[in-house]
Amino acid sequence: MIRFECDYAEGAHERIIGALVKTNFEQTPGYGEDVYCEEARALIRKECKNEDLYVQFLVGGTQANLTVIAAALRAHEGALCASTGHINVHETGAVEATGHKVLPLPSEDGKITAEQIEEAYLLHINDSSFEHMVKPGMVYISNPTECGTIYKKAELEAIYKVCQKYDLPLFLDGARLGYGLLSPENDMTMADIAANTDVFYIGGTKVGLLMGEAVVIKNELLKRDFRYFIKQKGAMLAKGRLLGVQFAEAFRDGLYYEMSENAIALAEGIRNAFLKKGIAMRYDSPTNQLFPILTQEQCAVLGKDFAYSNIEALADGRKVVRFCTSWATKKEDAETLIRAIETL
Repeated sequence: MIRFECDYAEGAHERIIGALVKTNFEQTPGYGEDVYCEEARALIRKECKNEDLYVQFLVGGTQANLTVIAAALRAHEGALCASTGHINVHETGAVEATGHKVLPLPSEDGKITAEQIEEAYLLHINDSSFEHMVKPGMVYISNPTECGTIYKKAELEAIYKVCQKYDLPLFLDGARLGYGLLSPENDMTMADIAANTDVFYIGGTKVGLLMGEAVVIKNELLKRDFRYFIKQKGAMLAKGRLLGVQFAEAFRDGLYYEMSENAIALAEGIRNAFLKKGIAMRYDSPTNQLFPILTQEQCAVLGKDFAYSNIEALADGRKVVRFCTSWATKKEDAETLIRAIETL
């Protein structure tokens, strides 16, 4: 069985493992206050072209999302996001468990717009009973989205402008950020993202690290007491240097981008194979997540040799499924899948 259902099935890049082994018996302070975490922070600030950024390392994406959102919101506030947003559909109510409601906005492709955000905020404050409802207190987006789509620079700038206008912190979930930045349709750098958000995170778990997400904060209010929130939410790793070692290795000479490029290159070939076969895509995804619409028979054929994710059942009996490449996907495995698609 060749697995294409996610981008975190493998362990970690050999250089990441090598760095962990090399430093294994060193003694360092705990809780992310070691020299490796400091080196990683410096490298990330350099990549973002902003020496004032505050960087902390957490183990996973749900940890990062609930910790950032809890730190950003007051008790009566909630987070605006796409209806397909990870915090809304795939985190078991983790944000609600912190006492904050997720406020979903309609989305057909995983993205939301500046106009939607403004409309939602104004609809709330102009309601005569506004204080009886959860107030929009921040905006959460993902790049890439859960549908594999990406924001263009102009879209992000427009969203950030609206967020600043209404004092709504903008949080970008970058669990698959590397794959978005290496997409052929991307027109942003990491520095652009840092300049047009209040807080975002750089995903490591899905992009070649054993685990880890680097939370990058620009907003001064969010920086304050953030480590208290990390600890309170159970997200402060005692052996914090394990995260610092990995991120330092990933950003020392461009390894993060090198790992991301593999997934994008192989996904493009698989996407083209589906399209040449006349198989439509549910979402126009230029990243490592592909969402072909398959018949029951096609699902059965591919399911014999390949693992994939079931996403949505359509009224006509077809299924939307997801094939996902990763930093570690082998070229020969992608070619085997392409040959199987050609026989459908």
